[in-house]
Amino acid sequence: MKQHLIVLDLDGTLLTDQKVISPKTKSILNKAREAGHQVMIATGRPYRASEIYYRELGLNTPIVNFNGAFVHHPKDDRWGLHHTPIGLDVVHEVVESMHSFDFHNIVAEVLDDVYVHHHDEKLMDIFSFGDPSITTGDLRNYLKTDPTSMLIHAPYEKVHAIHDHLSEVHAEVIDHRRWGAPWHVIEIVRSGMNKAVGIDRVSKSLDISKDRIIAFGDEDNDLEMLDFAGVGVAMGNAIEPLKNIANEITLNNNEDGIAELLMDRLKLKL
Repeated sequence: MKQHLIVLDLDGTLLTDQKVISPKTKSILNKAREAGHQVMIATGRPYRASEIYYRELGLNTPIVNFNGAFVHHPKDDRWGLHHTPIGLDVVHEVVESMHSFDFHNIVAEVLDDVYVHHHDEKLMDIFSFGDPSITTGDLRNYLKTDPTSMLIHAPYEKVHAIHDHLSEVHAEVIDHRRWGAPWHVIEIVRSGMNKAVGIDRVSKSLDISKDRIIAFGDEDNDLEMLDFAGVGVAMGNAIEPLKNIANEITLNNNEDGIAELLMDRLKLKL
């Protein structure tokens, strides 16, 4: 069988609701690699919050972080580091405009450095993973470097209005999408950035064609990735728009959906 590239989203896909990789899924991914296939991670998370799973799987491939805005090879510096941040002037404009809306907080990340507009213990639980440098204060004063991504945390009833504003005013310079429940967060990256951009770069470096890419996801930040892949697989727990464009729908993230599909498609056995 020809070599395939297996692309894995983390939250809601590779990880169970307990944020672990099940023994069965880990075993099948190991079997896939033993059979000559490549396995990689593509996530909205920063590298510091995905490294633990990269190492747990013993991967030796590039990784896509921040939904495509940062792509690198953790074990091979020669592969290159591809960082596509948001312009600082755009960040200042977005922060300025948010003061016309009701919002809880704004967070900017420059790779592994975190900048928080207001101190927020709940958000710190999310962003402190991997022990980053955290700076608190008005982003217009403290943020001095183009950030990899921005996040706007707002009340549920205000998210739609903020989403519309960003689409109307900043559509040419940023792309944005909403997080899944329970967080009412809008995540912003530079225009044109998505997981498919990073996967395209990785697949070309591995000389694996699109038709031999199998990608798994569950949320709207996986739409471009599943559409790009030769086989786009929506998890059983995926949002409906993802299921509508997927080539396959597997079991959910708590039922070894990844393992079940790979066993069938790549003829793998435990």
